[in-house]
Parts: sequence; C-alpha cells; structure tokens
Amino acid sequence: MFQLIRPGTNIDFVGKRHVWMGISVVCILATVVLFFTKGLNYGVDFTGGAEVEIKAPSSWDIGKVRSEFESAGINGLKIQQVGDPAASHYLIKARADESSLNKVSQQVAAVLAKDAKPGEYEIQSVSVVGPAAGSSLRMSGYLSMFYALLCILVYVAIRFDYRYAPGAVLALFHDSVITVGIFIITQKQFDLQILAALLALIGYSNNDTIIVYDRVREETKLHPEMPIVEVVNRSVNETLARTLLTSTCTFLTVFALWLLGGKVIEDFAFTLMIGIVVGTYSSIFIASSIVIYITEHQKKRAVNMKTNGSGAGKRKPIMIRPEPKPHDV
Repeated sequence: MFQLIRPGTNIDFVGKRHVWMGISVVCILATVVLFFTKGLNYGVDFTGGAEVEIKAPSSWDIGKVRSEFESAGINGLKIQQVGDPAASHYLIKARADESSLNKVSQQVAAVLAKDAKPGEYEIQSVSVVGPAAGSSLRMSGYLSMFYALLCILVYVAIRFDYRYAPGAVLALFHDSVITVGIFIITQKQFDLQILAALLALIGYSNNDTIIVYDRVREETKLHPEMPIVEVVNRSVNETLARTLLTSTCTFLTVFALWLLGGKVIEDFAFTLMIGIVVGTYSSIFIASSIVIYITEHQKKRAVNMKTNGSGAGKRKPIMIRPEPKPHDV
C-alpha cells in the first residue's frame, strides 16, 4: 500500500522552534509596519464608491467589457459578471470620493456609448457607498475576525485544555496577519470578498491545528512520563501525512479556481492559496511550539512552588506594627 510518510518517521520539527518562532515574529512585525506605512489597497466596499449594474451589448463578453472600461482609466475599477453570461449583465464597481460619486455613472455611460449603439446597452441601477459607510464596514470586518478568534479561543479551552487555546489562536492570528501582509506587498484590492476568504481560512487552519492537538493529548495520556517536546514532535510526525494530503488536495482545488475561475474569483482563490500554505506551516511549527512553551513554563512554576514550599506564589502578609506601650514612650 502506498504510504506518503512511512511509519516511525521522526523528523525533528520542534528542535528549531526558536528559529521558526523568530521568523514568524519578524514577518508579523514587518506586516504591522507595512500596514501603518504602505497600507492596504481597500476596495469600494471599504473606501466608498459607486456600483453600476449594466446590460452590455450581446456581442460583448467579459474580456471585451473589462478591456473597454480599463482603457477608460476609471479609478479602482472592478468588474463582475452577474447571472447567465448570455444575458450580458455586469456589475461595475469604481472608487470615488464624495465629490465624484455621481460622475461614475456618467463615465460608465460614456464608455458604453463610445462603441455601442443606443438600445444595445442599458444602465439598470446605480448604488452609492459613501466614505463613512465604507469606514464603518471596514471596522465591522475587523471586529468579525476578532470575534471569530475569541470564539475559537473559548472552544479550544473547553474542548481540550487552557494550555492549548493560546497556541491555536496565536497560530490563526499569525495566518491572518501574514496573508494581509501579502496583500499589502502585492497591493491587490482588499474588499468584502477577501475578508470572507480570511474568515474561511480561520476555520480551515484551526481544523489542522485541532488534529495535531488531538494527537498530542492522546500521546500525553499514553506516555505521561515522556517529555512534552518528544510528545509534540511525535504527534506532528504521526499526523504529517494527513496534514500534507489534506493541504495539497485543497491547494490544488483552489489553484484550479485561481487559474480557470476568471477575474471574479481570482483574488478570493489567491487568498485561499496563501492561507493554506501559511496555515499548514503554522499548524506544524507555531501552534505546536506554543504548547511546548506553555507546558514547560507550568512545569517550572510547579517545581519552584514545590521547592519554596506550598505557600510559594502567595503574597506575603503585611505586618502591622503594634501601638507602643506607655512605658516605651
């Protein structure tokens, strides 16, 4: 029978955990610096703009529509096909400030009128997203990610142990931040579609981490005398085949969407591809390493308390000097 990873394989994943943690910390700090200096390229959903739904000439395909509007130089342009391709319905999103919001529909009409005859096209609806609404939506998006991480923290603490919860949440935070950093570097548009992809990645990456944690818990029960470093390393090796097969199959599926799905889903699939790679890395190197750090810290604390006595760790009582007796005055 074909086996991707032979039984008994013992790759030292956690031996260089300080190096992997250091690399991840540097990447996170670099992302934070880029976020406040270069910033994300927010889409219409988060900055404000206009959405115009049109019916293009039946002879125009999505490539023709995109080339016509891109040549017009409309700011922050994003084109999405709506419904049946034969119907030639498209949603045009364009970034604009308050002073130019009403001009977007005029620009769209001018592009259509340039190469199409009256009656061959139609502007069906125009909706406007103001800058204030976009800013509020952006804050709501960040809060949704925060609440998702908070719920996962509670779930892992109840499902396993409070020692496992910080590692799971920090690994997911690591995955989200690194993915956002890639978007800052590439300056791809960050909109609601990308936010949905990040939320999907949080769930996917957490599933990988839970598999490793479940094996760590089993090995700890079977070998309570075994050092935590060896337990975690063995657990990662035993789940390695499952992790690689799952991640590879998922990655190939998302890669096909990115390659063949067209412009509408391209950035969504790109986000998932980055997240799958980073999530697999964090499940193996980051989440498992944090469990080791927390467990070793607890053991050192228990040893110190045992060495210093049962009262170690408690506050010393405050001694109050008694009132002097009359003959002492």
